[in-house]
Amino acid sequence: MEDVLDSAVGAHFSGLRRDLRRLSSSSSLPSSPSSATCNDASAAAPSGLASPAPRQPFVIGVCGGTASGKTTVCDMIIQQLHDHRVVLVNQDSFYRGLTEEESEHVEEYNFDHPDAFDTDQLLECMGKLKSGQSVNIPIYDFKNHRRCSESFRKVNVSDVIILEGILVFHDQRVRDLMDMKIFVDTDADIRLARRIRRDTVERGRDVLSVLEQYADVIIPRGGDNHVAIDLIAQHICTKLGQHDLCKLYPNVCVVQTTFQIRGMHTLIRDREITTPDFVFYSDRLIRLVVEHGLGNLPFTEKQVVTPTGSVYSGVDFCKKLCGVSIVRSGESMENALRACCKGIKIGKILIHRVGDDGQQLIYNKLPSDIAERHVLLMDPVLGTGNSANQAIQLLRSTGVPEDHIMFLNLISVKLSSPSTSFSYHPVPVSLFLASLFTAFHKQAPEGIHCVCKRFPGVKIVTSEIDAGLNEEYRVVPGLGEYGDRYFGTD
Repeated sequence: MEDVLDSAVGAHFSGLRRDLRRLSSSSSLPSSPSSATCNDASAAAPSGLASPAPRQPFVIGVCGGTASGKTTVCDMIIQQLHDHRVVLVNQDSFYRGLTEEESEHVEEYNFDHPDAFDTDQLLECMGKLKSGQSVNIPIYDFKNHRRCSESFRKVNVSDVIILEGILVFHDQRVRDLMDMKIFVDTDADIRLARRIRRDTVERGRDVLSVLEQYADVIIPRGGDNHVAIDLIAQHICTKLGQHDLCKLYPNVCVVQTTFQIRGMHTLIRDREITTPDFVFYSDRLIRLVVEHGLGNLPFTEKQVVTPTGSVYSGVDFCKKLCGVSIVRSGESMENALRACCKGIKIGKILIHRVGDDGQQLIYNKLPSDIAERHVLLMDPVLGTGNSANQAIQLLRSTGVPEDHIMFLNLISVKLSSPSTSFSYHPVPVSLFLASLFTAFHKQAPEGIHCVCKRFPGVKIVTSEIDAGLNEEYRVVPGLGEYGDRYFGTD
């Protein structure tokens, strides 16, 4: 092992080896209190001479990427130094406990940032160890993301201190404590596999949360990999061209705008357009949205033989599929879906507000095997999100998985001007007044936000995103009452 470390760290390891030779030939450090007393008595310094200062422990810093094998290297070093007292101090022990607010959004917390560690406490503990004092090292609970308040690991005086962690080389004050620094380099794919195994088995996390904390892209060969860098640059350009909500909610898809799409929106939003023209251009837009939605469904690879006898490698469409329209505006989208998917089953959901009490009557007629299908939920306008949420909840209650639901519409609302949506259920007057007060003093999510917050697995496909709702809960700039304009009942 000395040869391996010699080649890895050069003069640093030579200095350690000389120091270890000195340690092995010296008996000045006691192995127990009793032996210390005996040695002091038999080897007392001559009168008038000062006693030699106690030798400070040798500090080794071990750094490397996550799951690179730092602990394994440390264990191997400890085994080789079995004649000497060696302690291992993990930087992970000094994670800061998360606050209640941070715990609620733990998936967004960066545990690989320097601020995630209590470096001042780490320095305090290392300072005591170097001065010959025992310390209590905190124990961190990786499942609850907090320190065990009543449990500590006691670390006694030692000849060698090994400090390991992914960021132990970040702080100059910590680096200054080290007599030797080792960096453990391991291939990224191996580290990722180790990280998944460790965090799922030992730290009670799921694979998705581990991957979310890991890098999105790993570039082998660094700056020499021009192909990878070009792909990343193209991806960034695509993201920059996306609507802000698509960055916030990855499941929101906006059909890429063109002058044709913009022109058709201009026509159907014009209050002077005739009903036949409104229907004609609406149908064209609906067809584009439906085709875009179908393109986001899962597929399987398929090979066919062409008339020339050649083999063509393509894909096969999703077989288990059905449509569900929210009556009545959603029925305007059924013809486009039938034109794209021959013989497709289509169900219906009616969500209707009646009377002054705001109660909603819900009627539905759905395919009996809908739980086994991908569902294209259709409604041309996503306004407050109330009807959409009720329809999605109904589909979920029939057994349809959330990620098997795709909501298709022409226009989606980002935020409403009235800051909250009112519940359409009878409530005491005091609660109604409280909600009314909140409506004018608190900004609450509507439209896309409302649906995505409640059903993050549902994919939304739309052709344009409007700013919000006015005081009458109508979409602005909007296009009026879509059902009346499409079916000619306005």
